[in-house]
Amino acid sequence: MFHRMASPEHFFAGARLWVFWLYLLGVTGLAIGSAWGLFFVPPEKYQGDSVRIMYLHVPAAHLAQMIYIAIAVAGAIHIIWRLKMADVFMAAAAPIGAITTALALISGIMWGRPTWGVWWIWDARTTSVLILFFLFFGLVALRQAIGRRERAAFAVSVLAIAGAINIPIIKYSVEWFTTLHQPASIELGRNIAIDTVFLLPLFVNLASLYVFVAGVILANMRVDLVNRYQTTSWVSEWFRNN
Repeated sequence: MFHRMASPEHFFAGARLWVFWLYLLGVTGLAIGSAWGLFFVPPEKYQGDSVRIMYLHVPAAHLAQMIYIAIAVAGAIHIIWRLKMADVFMAAAAPIGAITTALALISGIMWGRPTWGVWWIWDARTTSVLILFFLFFGLVALRQAIGRRERAAFAVSVLAIAGAINIPIIKYSVEWFTTLHQPASIELGRNIAIDTVFLLPLFVNLASLYVFVAGVILANMRVDLVNRYQTTSWVSEWFRNN
């Protein structure tokens, strides 16, 4: 199964149904989780209604980091094994990572004003997330700036791997440095610091955003495959049959 999905032709055909179901489940889950968090969760004791921004901010921030880690892993796979689908994934995921990081930054700014009294502060967490946005932007820009696809893929892979050092900085910035951000409320091996009434819709939105974005990335990969292999017989045959 893995070897078949590593083939551009088989991946293109097999991912079509996955895209539909991931979109459907993701949108449905986001609608449920967002409505739950916005209208049925009580105001938080200290933050009031501003805590509802959490249902966008936390999933977007978490997903942005996971996308970057996935791109860095794909970059290593491409350098070691020259797997073409790894480069296709990097090309498809980088713009989505930039968008999710932008959502995390914008929602964080909106949350910061009523919580901290300022829109933005150059602390370790916000600054490292801003660097993550520029890394995603750099991955996209570097690919467009290099004409030869093979060289572009190698350069993007190197940048993705080097930039991965920023991920642990983001995660542990609240422990290593003095910041306004509170420590993580959900960590493996520790008691969860969020009441269940707030936690359940957060988990629904987190899982649903992962599912939806997986569908978006798969759809982007299918588009990229068409652009790369538009002169091949299997692409022509697919368009004739569909």
